[in-house]
Amino acid sequence: MTSPDLSPDLSHEFAAYIAACTYDDLTPDAVDRAKKSIFDLLGCILAAGGTVPAISGVMEMARENGGEPTCSVLGYGDRLPPLMAAFANGSMAHCLDFDDVAPDGNHASSSLIPAVFAAAEHKGGVSGKRIITAVAIGQDIFLRLRRSLNAQRLDWLTTTVLGIFSATAGVSYVLGLDAKQTANALGIAALSSCGTLEIRFGTGSDLGEFYAGFLAKNAVLSATLAQKGVTGLQRVFEGQAGIMNVYFNGDYSRERALAGLGKEFKGGEMQYKPYPVCGIANTYIYATLELLREHNIAAEDIVELRAFVGDFQQRMSKPLDERRAPQMAMDARFSMPFCLAVAAAHGAVKVEHFTEEGLRDPKTLDMAQRVLPVDDSAFDWTGEMPEAKIEIDLKSGKTVVGTSAGQTPGTRANPMGWPELIEKFRDCAQFAAKPVAAEAIERVIALSQALESLDDGTEITRLLT
Repeated sequence: MTSPDLSPDLSHEFAAYIAACTYDDLTPDAVDRAKKSIFDLLGCILAAGGTVPAISGVMEMARENGGEPTCSVLGYGDRLPPLMAAFANGSMAHCLDFDDVAPDGNHASSSLIPAVFAAAEHKGGVSGKRIITAVAIGQDIFLRLRRSLNAQRLDWLTTTVLGIFSATAGVSYVLGLDAKQTANALGIAALSSCGTLEIRFGTGSDLGEFYAGFLAKNAVLSATLAQKGVTGLQRVFEGQAGIMNVYFNGDYSRERALAGLGKEFKGGEMQYKPYPVCGIANTYIYATLELLREHNIAAEDIVELRAFVGDFQQRMSKPLDERRAPQMAMDARFSMPFCLAVAAAHGAVKVEHFTEEGLRDPKTLDMAQRVLPVDDSAFDWTGEMPEAKIEIDLKSGKTVVGTSAGQTPGTRANPMGWPELIEKFRDCAQFAAKPVAAEAIERVIALSQALESLDDGTEITRLLT
């Protein structure tokens, strides 16, 4: 446990960096990933709005809590106050589990980007460069906090416990807070640092879909209160009862959190998803699809499909009967048997496979009965998300074996570039709750790639309202 008197709290170290950072300080990779993350998330939000039933309740509540209509809600045509716009867009951002992911897991952007855009649109006249910088800072802070932890934990949901601070960092930058105000904003955000992996391991809840909305709203709230002079915890991370000591038993590395601060931007490592499912299933889906392609396997040829799963993936596989026939879309996205059944039955894994109709698809449900997870500690999640091994028994009597072999789209070895993200965006946009004009889609594609040139970066979100 770190002594509360040895050095400034991490929050003050981060605050000084956040307040002083400029666009010119960013590395090319950090700029590139921030722009791609923004563009990628806009598409994910649009697709969620038109396909996730629970969003109707979110929108009803957000509209009932009206105020000055200054901020856009993507795909709905609404304009709401910043807190409610951040909540609505944030609630849609992670609904499909299609948003970006760090190489070692967790989602930095689904709470950060909706909060940044709500704050920027409310403030007005925030340049594309400033929005890019805010997102790059938030991604960096998230990964520094996440990677400061010395152990992979399966209790707290680090995306929510730590994500509130990275989102608050991004909003603080957009609002132009000084270092003292930013430290206060991080200290205020402590009241929103919570959430356990029961959101993932449990079933039957909508919270796994829209938890990012809570963080986005509270990030805007925390930074705005600090801007108005409210003080927060001064030792929010390293105090006697700070986040690192209470939530993580003091088992973290301060040095790792601060190494290269302001010079190395961890967000340059962000990765994008080819499939709308829990990230750790992506390698398994890819290995399955490659086996089907390589051996020209049709769904009716498959007798049994075995997936070799480590510790985290086992939680996506049990109880087996329940995972084979999930009742809710987020449970399906977190079900290894269902995700692989979609791949094997349809030769693709797309947004439409996880709609209410997709959950009842007889081809998928029949195939799920043929998917068998096999416990194998060789595939435990100990660093970056693990590779995959798949075996398929065929009616011919032959067994074929395949692995992801480090080639899954969106990973470090096979990154998704602008062409792939544009295709994904167009596919997502077709599911928007309110149809988006083709001209607006093409305009957003062009402006997102040139975001740094915009005097007002929120032009791209207004086009999608």
